[in-house]
Amino acid sequence: MTINNMRFIRSFPIMILLAACGGSKQPAEQSKPVQDTVLVFQLKTDTARKIIELPAELKPFEQADLYGKVQGFVKTVHVEMGDHIRKGQTLAIIEAPEVNSRFAESEAAIQSAKAKWNSSKDQYERLYRASQAKTPGIVAPADLERQRQQMLADSAAHQAAAKQAQAYKAVSGYLYITAPFDGIMTARLADPGTMTGPGTKLFTVQNNATLRLRAAVPEIYVSTMPGIREVTFRTDAYPTRSFMAKLTRKSGTIDPTTRTELWEFTADNRDQSLKAGAFAYVKLVISREGSSLLVPATTIVTTQERKFIIRVKDGKAQWVDVRQGMTTDKGIEIFGDLQPGDTILLKGTDERKPETTAIWKMKS
Repeated sequence: MTINNMRFIRSFPIMILLAACGGSKQPAEQSKPVQDTVLVFQLKTDTARKIIELPAELKPFEQADLYGKVQGFVKTVHVEMGDHIRKGQTLAIIEAPEVNSRFAESEAAIQSAKAKWNSSKDQYERLYRASQAKTPGIVAPADLERQRQQMLADSAAHQAAAKQAQAYKAVSGYLYITAPFDGIMTARLADPGTMTGPGTKLFTVQNNATLRLRAAVPEIYVSTMPGIREVTFRTDAYPTRSFMAKLTRKSGTIDPTTRTELWEFTADNRDQSLKAGAFAYVKLVISREGSSLLVPATTIVTTQERKFIIRVKDGKAQWVDVRQGMTTDKGIEIFGDLQPGDTILLKGTDERKPETTAIWKMKS
């Protein structure tokens, strides 16, 4: 027996075993894909209502910075910072001798112009009466006309002097700094002897009996409070108190930088407890008219191309584009081609493609 025959005999049982194993193997059955279970809920309507708190600022109802209008020196100051003042009250007196001198000169110029006008007027009247006498040729017509023109010139000169005197009188009135309204002296920047002139700030006066409360309302909320009349607000100075303010006006435009509309309220501050310039926090009750569709935040899917939710219809998934409204404690307000009673995925994802199926399980 050759060596090759011996090798064949030894490997023969192994070949038989492999053949037996291979012959008994059956093709495996193909397994069906297992569908996942997805939670869904039924879309319902509800009232979109929430309470928000916006930062605001308290402003004086009236404020005026008082400046010197003529060159001179402060002679006397009659008020101090924090004093309550009345409209028309004299706050300070400016000393400017040249202004007084010009006013006195203008008064003298009026008297001189008036005397000259009266003289020419008297002469014209005399000539006119003489020209009307029965004896012809007593007064030449040229002389009468010349005197008439002189009278008119002197009359105009008198009127000009009176206007000039009136202007100097107004300038002399600038020597008295008076309060433009009732209020509080919030800044005193001048003392006796201080040099003043046009553009020199002397005082700041504020009317704080009523305060303006201004809040920037985000664009999304400007149409959700149609019947608002009063609001409550608080300040850091009184953490345990709340104050009332009435809505008085709206700016009527959206600021393109902040995307807000400025709303102004007025607050009674006759007790002077509130201070102008302080920050405040306005509480607003936001409510959409009618009913809205509210969904959990997990329902909305946002991609670079679109914002949508997934609706189940006829057992298949559908992508429905939506616009997002305001966020409330009950959910997020949405707008789109949706109806109450639609079946919506509780947790939306862009991996759930349209027309796909699953085991839709209604949330209890």
